[in-house]
Amino acid sequence: QVQLVESGGGLVQAGGSLRLSCAASRRTFSSYAMGWFRQAPGKEREFVAGINWSGGTTAYADSVKGRFTISRDNAKNTIYLEMNSLKPEDTAVYYCAAKSTTSVVVTARGYDYWGQGTQVTVSS
Repeated sequence: QVQLVESGGGLVQAGGSLRLSCAASRRTFSSYAMGWFRQAPGKEREFVAGINWSGGTTAYADSVKGRFTISRDNAKNTIYLEMNSLKPEDTAVYYCAAKSTTSVVVTARGYDYWGQGTQVTVSS
């Protein structure tokens, strides 16, 4: 069992930046692929970014490429999502997810564990 706790969400103006964090409870965190997803009101949950167990491989949704960066610190059992040049359409609840595999996972159904989410609101 892995417990995930997101933090760092909030209200920011368009063009601003936020950094989300996701802390995992499990000591074998380094053997898990991790991802960030988001869900806006009335929309399906969508993939944002993923990272493999070592941090050496990442993947991004086209809508965030060049603006968002996913990273991880296995010593701290934590992943991050650095979000720059934020747009109103980035407004959503952001979730982190974990799966016991070494490769990057880009589909929601591929993940086994989910956090409770953190709200990101970008004003225009």
